[in-house]
Amino acid sequence: MRHFGHIAPEVRQRLFHQEPCEFSADSPARLLSAALGATLYSPATRPRLADDIVKQTGRGVVSMVLCLEDSIGDEDVAEGEENLVRQFTDLAGRSGTGDLPLLFVRVRTPEQIPDLVRRLGPTVRLLSGFVLPKFTEERGMPFLEALATAEAVSGRRLFAMPVLESPQLLYRESRVETLEGIFRAVDKYRERVLALRLGVTDFCSSYGLRRAPDMTAYDVQIVASVIADVVNMLGRADGTGFTVTGPVWEYFRVQERMFKPQLRRSPFLEGQAEELREALIEHSMDGLLREITLDHANGLLGKTCIHPSHVLPVHALSVVSHEEYSDARDILRPERGGGGVLRSQYTNKMNEVKPHRAWAERTLLRAEVFGVANEDIGFVELLAAGIPA
Repeated sequence: MRHFGHIAPEVRQRLFHQEPCEFSADSPARLLSAALGATLYSPATRPRLADDIVKQTGRGVVSMVLCLEDSIGDEDVAEGEENLVRQFTDLAGRSGTGDLPLLFVRVRTPEQIPDLVRRLGPTVRLLSGFVLPKFTEERGMPFLEALATAEAVSGRRLFAMPVLESPQLLYRESRVETLEGIFRAVDKYRERVLALRLGVTDFCSSYGLRRAPDMTAYDVQIVASVIADVVNMLGRADGTGFTVTGPVWEYFRVQERMFKPQLRRSPFLEGQAEELREALIEHSMDGLLREITLDHANGLLGKTCIHPSHVLPVHALSVVSHEEYSDARDILRPERGGGGVLRSQYTNKMNEVKPHRAWAERTLLRAEVFGVANEDIGFVELLAAGIPA
């Protein structure tokens, strides 16, 4: 699979200076953690789940979570498990299963992990891992131990994606201690922790809050403070950090706006895509686009998504611009090893080699999986090209 693999090769050639690389569920963890992109959640009880997965694959989805936790009722868990086994059997019987997204199951209890792996049997080869809810050191270690056991029994590499959403992480008096415990747990199983996911909806629920469609997670100060501390302690670029993914965007369509749309008109006029701009605003996508930009600025990569319409904006804004790519390449040239300062090729900024090195390394990894846009290509063209005809 590859990002933007659902669009025609000749269109990709026009859009990209460097096309996104191909990868599979067996690719190195470092590559996969950067390639997750928009991770689309779906209730595990959907009766045509296998068809849904194939359909979303054709629309550019590269990672999905099949949820047995908050998205379904307590009384539906057993049926959800049975449905997963049926749907995996259906998927395994189809041709082209190598092009399926990375598939994860969000479980409720540690015991579900080895039980589901056993029940999946040979179709476990389609599974990439599990999403672990409400993760803390005390609660999370049994999940990670169960994952290690299931992996050993099945012979299948299985990843964990812990969700950071517990009240202990939110409360000021327990936050640092909780983060230190989370680090101890995920560091012990570092080779199997693909990414850390933020449960911002749960953060808000602890205070009876819900952000409006014209506000981002970063406008809710108590949520922004948690994101900052998670990145501070768990997302460092010194080799000790993990990929941290962006929070879910809850909205599909705006009925009435209070604030002026946040999506500038000029990029769309230049790209002759005013209708696209109006459609994005109508469906509350201007807030999503702003939040994705703030995710990147705050050290997050990828995003939890609960609607297919959110996938393409996440991927389009993850593509590395030609300017970013040029800066990163210049900073990492072997002859720059001693440091120094240089003017960018675009002659509009200073590149300081040592301070910008970690940024450059992360940028080139993102360039590998999401590609590098041509000089005259912006996110508007990438959005427009990816929308199904």
